[in-house]
Amino acid sequence: MTELPYQILRPLRQDTAVVFASPHSGRRYSGEFLKQTVLDENAIRSSEDAFVDMLFQDAADFGAPFIHSMTPRAYVDLNRAADELDGALLHNVPKTRSNPRVASGLGVIPRVVARSQAIYRGKLQKSVVQHRLDACWHPYHNALSDLLAETADLYDRAILIDCHSMPHEALDSLSHTGVKRPDIVIGDRFGSSCAPHITTRVAEAFRAKGFTVSHNLPFAGAYIVQHYGRPSLHRHALQIEIDRRLYMDEVKIQPNADFESFRRTLNDIIKEITAIGRSNQSLLAAE
Repeated sequence: MTELPYQILRPLRQDTAVVFASPHSGRRYSGEFLKQTVLDENAIRSSEDAFVDMLFQDAADFGAPFIHSMTPRAYVDLNRAADELDGALLHNVPKTRSNPRVASGLGVIPRVVARSQAIYRGKLQKSVVQHRLDACWHPYHNALSDLLAETADLYDRAILIDCHSMPHEALDSLSHTGVKRPDIVIGDRFGSSCAPHITTRVAEAFRAKGFTVSHNLPFAGAYIVQHYGRPSLHRHALQIEIDRRLYMDEVKIQPNADFESFRRTLNDIIKEITAIGRSNQSLLAAE
């Protein structure tokens, strides 16, 4: 039996319009893939949202389903459109500068991981793309779409919380702006993917626990929130980025001493977020 490229943790009874997802925490690195890459087993994981699936695994206890990928981001990036193809990596694909993510090597089939480390020695055949899309990308997005549709059928709305982590060094650029370094970055594509009152309540849930929160700076959200967020249709999507230093050792790629404490705090926040999906009257009034 073929293993699914994702896992869904479902509550005994879903009682909220909130759905949690983690597209970048997959760590099922096949032997075949590890033979293709020039990176060692530690470096290939540097762009992975390591342990985010573990941080949010209790979402079902609060009435919300949680879907997370088993597929490594370095193998196929689920937070990219299926046509974000990199001509610098793939044969018979034209190079493009119009898409900055693809141009930097971070297309749907990534060319690099963190710190611009090349994954492969040469180019890949375009057939590799179709195989990875069919085996991993489409199944994940089909499952996520189904979850959101089921939720919308139940509550006439769906609120996707797309969960990510960010390297601590990714925030170094903010030191020159006078903006306090955030622990959490909430992205809603500058208001286009989520109703403002939902974004505000999620930010308040983190701030109430003492975290510094930034809105759309430096991450406003990528393909997933852009694709699934349709506030006018009562479909909302938010991206949450968590500073990895809060819960893990980024060099060793392992949970740090604060991991369990942070996870317990996060559970309190998850509880507050799921409550947003039960506030039917306030949501209807705002929408």
